[in-house]
Amino acid sequence: MKQQNSKLSTPISRDKGRKILFIGGIIVILIAITPFIFYSYKSFPEDSNSWETSFFTINTSYNSVMHLAWYVSGKAVPLLLLFIWFFTCKHWWHWIILVPLAMYSFQLWGIINESGGFDEVELIYIIPLMMVLVPIVYLIRAKLFSRIRGNDLEEFEEELGRKRTIWHQIMDLFR
Repeated sequence: MKQQNSKLSTPISRDKGRKILFIGGIIVILIAITPFIFYSYKSFPEDSNSWETSFFTINTSYNSVMHLAWYVSGKAVPLLLLFIWFFTCKHWWHWIILVPLAMYSFQLWGIINESGGFDEVELIYIIPLMMVLVPIVYLIRAKLFSRIRGNDLEEFEEELGRKRTIWHQIMDLFR
């Protein structure tokens, strides 16, 4: 008589299943409390641009500490949600989420540094990231569709090497 291996009969061990449920529960709680995190700016002082507590002091050049908290929460909450989406997404295209992640990160950095001109220059910093990520994601997509269609990579490389007008290249993107 053959004995079954218990690891083969259960796809996920009990400890690993508990760990997955625990991490999933934390993610659900984080997503559920994002409205409270966003509206937490209302608890900051509205009439002063400095705030003293027994642990720290915040001085800002914005109109008030509440304005600073509003700016930070307006960038931190989408950044948190994008991080969760990036780390939990199992699709092949999840790397492109790095573009809005970088955008919100640069915006938040500008707010924290109180550069004054936030939401203006982050595009300059994101363009190099986009120049790397967008072609890589598009090539991954092209290779996946090539495999699905049954084309081999030699045919794919031949197609990339052909001289075409810009109009033909644009039309090929939408076929």
